[in-house]
Amino acid sequence: YKHTAVSLMKTIIKLIITVLIFILIFRSVDINSVGSAMSNMDIKLVVLALAIQLLSTIVASYRWFLIMKALQFGQDFLFYFRSYFKGTFFNQGLPTTIGGDALRVMDVARLGFKKRESFYGIFIDRIVGLLGLLLLNLMANGLNPDLLEKKFFYLINGIVLLSIFGVLVVMALKKIRILENHRLGKLFFDLSIRLNTVYRKVDDAAIQISLSIAIHLLSIVSIFVLGKSVGLEYDLLTYLVIMPPVFLLTLIPVSLAGWGVREGAMLGLFLLIGADKTLVLTISLMYGIIVLTTSLPGMYFYLKGNRTL
Repeated sequence: YKHTAVSLMKTIIKLIITVLIFILIFRSVDINSVGSAMSNMDIKLVVLALAIQLLSTIVASYRWFLIMKALQFGQDFLFYFRSYFKGTFFNQGLPTTIGGDALRVMDVARLGFKKRESFYGIFIDRIVGLLGLLLLNLMANGLNPDLLEKKFFYLINGIVLLSIFGVLVVMALKKIRILENHRLGKLFFDLSIRLNTVYRKVDDAAIQISLSIAIHLLSIVSIFVLGKSVGLEYDLLTYLVIMPPVFLLTLIPVSLAGWGVREGAMLGLFLLIGADKTLVLTISLMYGIIVLTTSLPGMYFYLKGNRTL
C-alpha cells in the first residue's frame, strides 16, 4: 500500500509539472495558431509519419527479442513484439503507477524467470538504445558542425562522448570481481556480465547498434515528415542534429511520457536556428499524438490478456 501511494504521488507530481510546462509554453505561443496549423497539415504526410513511427517501434521490439534470445530467455519474436507494444502503451497511454519496463519485466517473469534476470535484459535494451541515439547524434553533428552555436555544439558532443564512455565503463565492470561483495556493486557486476554476453561477438554488437541507430533514425524521419506537412522547410540533417538531445531530455522522468519536456526542448533548440515556434510546437504535439497512436496495439494485446504468449 505504501509503495502504491508513493507511486501515485509521483504520478500526480509529474502531471502537475506537465501542466505547468504547457502553461508556460502557451504563454508565448498562441494556442489558436497551433490549432490552425494542425488543421492545415497534409494528411497524407501525417499518415506517412505515423507509419514510419510504427515501423520504428516494430524494429525496437525486434532488437529486444535479439537481446533476450542472446540471454537464453526463449520465446519467439511475437511474444516480445506483444510485450514491447504493451510496455509502450503503458509508457505513453496510461498515467499509471506501473511503467512500461515494469510490465515487460512481469511478462518475462511469468515465463518462470527471476524478475532481476528479466530486468537485466530490459536494461540492456535501454542501454543499447541510448548508445544508438548518441552515435546518431555524434555523426549528425560531425556532418553539420555549424548548425548550432559552438557552445551548444561542444556541450552536446561532450555529453554524448561522456555517455558513450559510461557505457564502455559498465561493460568493463565484469573485471572488478570485488563488486560481487556489495549489493549495489553486484547489480552492476551482473549487468556487465550480461552486456558482454549479448555483445561478445563483433557481428552481434554491430547488428544491435545498427538496429538502435535505425530505430531513432526512423523516429526522426517521422518528425521530419511532420515538419514537411506544416511547411517547415529544414533538411533531414537539421532534424538529426536537433532531435537526439530532445529525446535525451525526455528520458528525464519529470513529466508524463515526456509531454511538455519534449515541446519545451524542441522549441528551445529550433528557435536557435530561427524556426517558427508555432510550427515547431505543432510538430511536437502531433508527434506525441502519433507516438500515442502507434502504442495502441499494446492496449489490444493487454486487454486480450496475451501476457504469457
